Amino acid sequence: MTATENLAAATAGERAISPPPADHRPAAAQRWTPKLWGILAVLCVVLFLDGLDVSMVGVALPSIGTELHLSTTSLQWVVNGYVLGYGGLLMLGGRTADLLGRRKVFLIAVTAFAVASLIGGLVDSGPLLIATRFAKGLAAAFTAPTALSILTTTFHEGPARNRALSVFSLFGASGYSSGLILGGLLTNFGWRWTFLTPVPLAVAAVVAGYFLLPKHAPEEHGGHDLAGAATLTGGMLLAVYTVVSASGNGWTSPLTLGGFALAALLLAAFVVIENRLKHPLVRLSILKVGTVVRANLSVIALFGSYMSFQFMMTLYLQDVLGWSPLKMAMALLPAGILVVVASPITGNLINRFGTAPLILSAMASLSLGYVWFLISSGTAPGYWSAVFPTMILLGGGFAFGFSSIMSQATEGIDDSEQGLASGLVQTSGQVGAALVLAVVTALLGGASGGHDFSGFRPGINLVTGVGLAGLLLNVVPMIAAYRRRGRALR
Repeated sequence: MTATENLAAATAGERAISPPPADHRPAAAQRWTPKLWGILAVLCVVLFLDGLDVSMVGVALPSIGTELHLSTTSLQWVVNGYVLGYGGLLMLGGRTADLLGRRKVFLIAVTAFAVASLIGGLVDSGPLLIATRFAKGLAAAFTAPTALSILTTTFHEGPARNRALSVFSLFGASGYSSGLILGGLLTNFGWRWTFLTPVPLAVAAVVAGYFLLPKHAPEEHGGHDLAGAATLTGGMLLAVYTVVSASGNGWTSPLTLGGFALAALLLAAFVVIENRLKHPLVRLSILKVGTVVRANLSVIALFGSYMSFQFMMTLYLQDVLGWSPLKMAMALLPAGILVVVASPITGNLINRFGTAPLILSAMASLSLGYVWFLISSGTAPGYWSAVFPTMILLGGGFAFGFSSIMSQATEGIDDSEQGLASGLVQTSGQVGAALVLAVVTALLGGASGGHDFSGFRPGINLVTGVGLAGLLLNVVPMIAAYRRRGRALR
């Protein structure tokens, strides 16, 4: 037996998966036609834009803060305004694509993303800028899970899908890496260009998608669960808002505690509603699939720790050390380059070893990166001794982790629920990133205004703990699986 077959045999008892549709051909029989490549290209452009936007805005944060007179806490909202819209509606966005048609939802959402980007580059106040970031997050909440569900329903589960996911991840990493460089260059001319640059690419994606993307027949049932949609959307938005505002309001303030309580009530009402319906908006039994749950927890560790680490490095290198945006971007670039180089082979590695060993390797690389930075940084981290080795290890974590987690989160799920599974894993990543970043921001306090690294150390301690938790999450079931396999062989 291969390593993948052994692992599958050892873990078969914990999975309750839906059978693939009867019209699916064997994965090996799928031929990559020019149209299939075109579909993948459209989806990749959208992921490229997402990575481009996140990294360019990250590089531009200090310049935005200076021109618009925003504090560190307010700058967090330039990031978390996007996260609020994105994380708050991802679950609804993914399921809406299943119910209304993936192509329709995709094209409308990308158009909205382009419009919000254009407006964001023209505003002159911090609150308006944050509002446009929220609008872009809303749009991305529909484009991201829809793009992933189009991919997973267009490419058959197995080698074809794993190959497509590797290419998909490659473009995401390329967008992130390109955004670092472009963000550094464009910020020298004005931070507004970091908002305007994605607009023509988004318009091109809409035009190409109109002609290339396959039409998808919406589901016949489940489209009228208005109470479920209202409670889910309200609960998720309130939960994410409470998380990202907690550092400013205080974690034990009445506003924070009340927000969490009301969000919990709305989400509890959603669970009750969904369990009583024959055709619910969200099939909650998907959470009984062990690998799906682990994938969602793993992406929280991956996104939550790295986005917070990048936020801290952006502030430290520019505000404390006085580096230019371009110099800072080049310092963080090695992680993106490694992901670009390694992503094309990830699909083959998934085919050979399965997702679990690769996710474990990713979490090990990620954790080692944070631990290395923690022990080597001292009071003034050196680039070649601390920052560069850390970025290499973090790049390795993303290279093997992103595609593997996305594959694990959607494998074995019926085509009719790919949007649901895609929305779930991406919601976990965004909400996890918002939660960790909110706590890190609270720990930083006025660190960005200091003259050494000591103020950033509590935040580094936190992201290291999050990375190690992700590693432990994947080590324990792996050990248990090999023990079960050993007993079965005896």
